[in-house]
Amino acid sequence: MSNSADSPGTGSSPARTPRFRPVRILTVAVFALAGLIFFTSFNTAKGTNIRTDASLLKLSDLVQERSRKNKELDESNAALRHDVESLAESDDGSTKAQDEKLAGLENSAGTRPVKGKAVTVTLDDAPPNATAKLPGYPEPQPDYLVIHQQDLQAVVNALWHGGAQGIKVMDQRLISTSAVRCVGNTLILQGRVYSPPYKITAVGDPEKLQRALADSPAIQNYMVYVNVYGLGWKVTEDGTATLPGYSGTVDLHYAQPVK
Repeated sequence: MSNSADSPGTGSSPARTPRFRPVRILTVAVFALAGLIFFTSFNTAKGTNIRTDASLLKLSDLVQERSRKNKELDESNAALRHDVESLAESDDGSTKAQDEKLAGLENSAGTRPVKGKAVTVTLDDAPPNATAKLPGYPEPQPDYLVIHQQDLQAVVNALWHGGAQGIKVMDQRLISTSAVRCVGNTLILQGRVYSPPYKITAVGDPEKLQRALADSPAIQNYMVYVNVYGLGWKVTEDGTATLPGYSGTVDLHYAQPVK
């Protein structure tokens, strides 16, 4: 009886062709991928600890660092501007009428300090665990519990409408080109970043300023969230206060068409 493994017409068994099993191929691929990852990690780290390397800062850290740097540059610019103005005032050849006209323009531009009776408005986020304090209102969404750009802008607009001679948001004087912008729950003003609570101070007639705040429809809507969800709202009279002059750049930046 012949062996079943023999080929027909021959008396010997054929050589078997080796085959790779799928599991073996997968194992080889895993080891190859691991080697590539180790090589990439080594090449990236260059001998440093990539988990704790101080150069790998969070985006928020970079923003705060840039804000701090902008503050230092603003203060340096203000000091240099003061020195230049002092030298110019010593003997610039201008007449008294010209000096008075220039002073009026500087006051309108907000580059000079302004002193007078002041009112400060403070806005703050609601507590994170806030609930509806009045019946008939839904439980708050996260969006209900934070200060928005429209809230800050509503206060600034109302104070201007109330005859404010000058307005300061946090520690910066507003001018005609100032933009009050919020990203998330942070305020970005003239290159610097602030977190709540936000303080807005205006110099003017305290009675007119407070009446303008009370009459503003946007602020009336904000007060609903104050009463229902606990957003922060405080108005105080500061007596006599001095707002600093604007110390940033006054150059206008505008877009140009590509030629």
